[in-house]
Parts: sequence; structure tokens; C-alpha cells
Amino acid sequence: MRLEKQKAAYEKLKFYQIICQIRQEVHRITERFPKIHMRLVSQMRDAARSAKQNIREGYKKGTSGEFIRGINISRGSLSELEGDVEDCKDDRLISPEEFDKLSQLIRSADILSSKYLEALYKMEKEGTWKIPGNRLKK
Repeated sequence: MRLEKQKAAYEKLKFYQIICQIRQEVHRITERFPKIHMRLVSQMRDAARSAKQNIREGYKKGTSGEFIRGINISRGSLSELEGDVEDCKDDRLISPEEFDKLSQLIRSADILSSKYLEALYKMEKEGTWKIPGNRLKK
């Protein structure tokens, strides 16, 4: 019998799940880009990956401040990606439907992460945010 790894708390967050979906969509869409756009592909994939990994890293550092910082960095990466997606639409590298889908996902992740940050700031102020291991740390 194989034991399944328990999900970390951040993996249950809707905005994190959307960011994971964004990363997969960006990878799928950019696979067909002409080689001349290799740098753009790399930048888009890096921004999508960074959005995901900074949440993981911030959470793992174990303080609410580091988790907040990770989410904010993630949001910056999403903003960078949003600009690239707009450029791809303007340059006709992606379809209007792909643009709409990615834009909607990015907006959703941004709105949800912003609301979550508000809650984190409140928990940080109250000292109630639980870090990994169920200890409390301010």
C-alpha cells in the first residue's frame, strides 16, 4: 500500500491552483511558437513558473511575512506574463480565444491572491497565522 503525500496548505488555495493551470497553458501554447520567438517563450514560461514557485518558497520559509512576500512576487510575475500575453495577441501569436482564456485566468489569480493577502495581513497583525508544523510564529 502506497501512502500519498499530504498536500501542503498553499496547494489547496484556489489562486495557487489557477496559477498552476496558467503555467500549463503557457507551456502548451508556447510550444508552437516559431523559433524566432525563443526568448519570448523562455520569458513567458519563466514568469509562469516563478508565479507558482514563489508561493511554494514563501510558504516553506515558515513565516507569514515570507509567505506574503512570496505571494507578492508571484503577483509581479503574473503581471509580467499578462504583458507578454497582450503582446502575443497584438503580434497574432495566440488566438483571441487563447488571449481571453489566459487573461481571465491571470485576472482571477490576481483578484483571489489579493483577497488572500488581505486575510494574511490581518492574521499577521493578530499573530494567528499557523506556519508549517502547527507552531505559531510572529
